[in-house]
Amino acid sequence: PLQLLQGKTVPKRLKTSQRIPREPQMPRNLIKEIFRHFVKMPVTRDAFKVVEKCSEKFFKQLSGDLEAYAHHAGRKTVEAADLEVLMRRQRLVTDKMPLNVLIENYLPLEYRKLLIPVAVSGNKVIPSK
Repeated sequence: PLQLLQGKTVPKRLKTSQRIPREPQMPRNLIKEIFRHFVKMPVTRDAFKVVEKCSEKFFKQLSGDLEAYAHHAGRKTVEAADLEVLMRRQRLVTDKMPLNVLIENYLPLEYRKLLIPVAVSGNKVIPSK
């Protein structure tokens, strides 16, 4: 006698996503632009991969330090003063090299205008505090 073919039962998949959650990352193009701006020469793909890994580790460490400074001060928000303290500890900001000079040397004009108050006619200071 012929037996009926029975299919195997397949367990139903859960409706939850099977993807592993990933941390947000900086866009590759941004890292590439910044690196090319300072290197000013061609970079191989292998070297760029190393730069990506290093920049990821750097920003993880940086954000962790800033978070620790804000937490130590009893705040839940990182402020500009926290960043200045971090830059002083890394010896980027000193008495001879203040933060404003670093901003003027490395940032474009539109960012400089936002970060450094500039006196204009009419006794106004932009941006107003």
